[in-house]
Amino acid sequence: MRTTQQFSITLTNEMAEMVRARVASGDYVSESEVIREGLRALGDRDRAIESWLTNTAATALDAIRSSPQSGRTIEQVRSTVRERKQSR
Repeated sequence: MRTTQQFSITLTNEMAEMVRARVASGDYVSESEVIREGLRALGDRDRAIESWLTNTAATALDAIRSSPQSGRTIEQVRSTVRERKQSR
């Protein structure tokens, strides 16, 4: 049973040059390896975002929905950011 599939893709000239440069540098042995690594990185990023949404953003949203008075207005947040910038 075959564990790979062949694809034909079209890249911009800039992207194609990036792929070729990675192979030419010796970091990767083939163009396919570069593309596979990029797809793995994309999957890692997607999992990190999903984890953040589930574990941080959803928790914060639930907390603010259950106790709206505990939240801060956008102006309060902007004021805090300005104060921190000025103190640096």
